[in-house]
Amino acid sequence: MNAPEQATAIDLAAEFRDAGIGEVLEALERDLVGLAPVKRRVREIAALLLVDRVRQRLGLATEPPSLHMSFSGNPGTGKTTVAMRMAEILHRLGYCRRGHVVAVTRDDLVGQYIGHTAPKTKEVLKRAMGGVLFIDEAYYLYRPENEKDYGQEAIEILLQVMENQRDDLVVILAGYADRMERFFESNPGMKSRIAHHVDFPDYSDAELGEIARRMLAGWNYRFDDAARRAFDEYIVLRRTQPHFANARSIRNALDRMRLRQALRLFDSGATVDAGALTTITEADVRASRHFRPDEAASPQ
Repeated sequence: MNAPEQATAIDLAAEFRDAGIGEVLEALERDLVGLAPVKRRVREIAALLLVDRVRQRLGLATEPPSLHMSFSGNPGTGKTTVAMRMAEILHRLGYCRRGHVVAVTRDDLVGQYIGHTAPKTKEVLKRAMGGVLFIDEAYYLYRPENEKDYGQEAIEILLQVMENQRDDLVVILAGYADRMERFFESNPGMKSRIAHHVDFPDYSDAELGEIARRMLAGWNYRFDDAARRAFDEYIVLRRTQPHFANARSIRNALDRMRLRQALRLFDSGATVDAGALTTITEADVRASRHFRPDEAASPQ
């Protein structure tokens, strides 16, 4: 290595540490069970941005990285959480002024009459500037079957801003994988502006069980041994029913089990201690209609 190269050598590990990226990745690991491919992709993007920043400092000619993203996967797989952590990474590395996330759906962008869509969309974009705009179920913006729909107007405004103000706004489009693919096929201009496509897998049964235990611990509850085994059975049954939404469905189930526990304690009329107040029993779990096949058609 010659003298000039030595003088300009940069310790990437120190850069990584000083930017605080490790803290964000650790928080992501702590917040989300599983999702190893997603976490690896986030780490890859963080590494790319860190190296790009170092290259700029050394005066190495480079094309600024495109930061717009697509998150594809079923509901309840952590897409919003990852978007928030990605915003932190972008902010800490200097790619976002503010690092906040504005989460919206079609209704926040598309108006119901002529002249309504543009101001709605521009107001959302104004709030998101300097950070990340997260559009959930983005494919609902495009409804070609309805010639009077104003979603295309919102898409055109988004495309313009994604291109002309890409140094001050990162757009993340999210939704079901198959619908996102059809959306991009129908909107090639949008697809060409998306640099990073991240696929979010469904959780395994074991991962859903761990998510449940973490949620309960965060609320100062726990399963007793029989309830834990019953809940493992519940997961298997619930996945086969309509409207299953991974971690979101698990959270909803736990909320209902807490309701049953509270009613059970209230109806007993007994004196309770901390153990009783914090324990979910097998009866609280098995009261779910999913253990009764004839009633399991409605999500519970």
